[in-house]
Amino acid sequence: MAGKSLVDALKNVLSPELLKFIPKSFDIVGSRGKAVAIIEIPDELEPYKVVIAEKLMELHKNVKTVLRKASERKSVFRVREHELLLGDPDTEVVHKEYGCLFKLDPQKVYFSPRESTERLRIAEKVKPNEDVLVMFGGVCPYSIIIAKKQPMVKKILTVELNPVAHNYCLENVKLNKVNDKVHPILGDVKDVCPKFKEEFDRVVMPLPKGGYHYLDLAISCLKNHGFLHFYHWASEEDLFSEAEKLVKEAAKKLGRDFKILDKRKVLPYGPRMWKIRIDVEIFKV
Repeated sequence: MAGKSLVDALKNVLSPELLKFIPKSFDIVGSRGKAVAIIEIPDELEPYKVVIAEKLMELHKNVKTVLRKASERKSVFRVREHELLLGDPDTEVVHKEYGCLFKLDPQKVYFSPRESTERLRIAEKVKPNEDVLVMFGGVCPYSIIIAKKQPMVKKILTVELNPVAHNYCLENVKLNKVNDKVHPILGDVKDVCPKFKEEFDRVVMPLPKGGYHYLDLAISCLKNHGFLHFYHWASEEDLFSEAEKLVKEAAKKLGRDFKILDKRKVLPYGPRMWKIRIDVEIFKV
């Protein structure tokens, strides 16, 4: 079935009317030896969910488990519920990305393979001798890729609330041999980060849903002159203006000035909704 799409593989199983409901994309988390596929299956395809999983595993020989999305991401840990459709119930894998290895269980922690290019973009912006703070750091993908792509970085602190994700973060730091650069901290950013007043050259905020509540905190962690990577949800009709307004208000509140350096659509989130990022230079007036 090399080269076939999931739709092609199901042409002899489903009618043309039902084929229209097959999702155009799905996530595969893990590497060659063992991977997990996570797919969204609409109600119209409920009777065929297992055969869809079978065909998906035939197409991707490294996939040992197929999960169906059973909820939106929820709770402060940003995880969703899944239905096991087929395969091994043990869903812990090691995911490879740009030469970095990330051990994780996609049922217990937030991780999106679709954001690999975005993580690399951020890493390529980091300059030698910078101190970097990654808020909502998860299993440590941003911090580890930064450390690997910019080995002259001074230090990277990554803060994560989910204890399971934090434990994976600790493992991943060792796995990628970046112990000297990346320093994981378990805790809520609102409790941990006030201790870092004006300590960092760069702050990364990879939490689009509700991340704006922590803008004041992120900006206060920057040195007199620093850089902020702020993520936000936005409608297609008005992509960046709300994010810019939020940054402006937070900077003004803290007596800082700012300059927008870049704006980017990162990923589609839903109908006419996007995850976006704005890169901001922040400095004292």
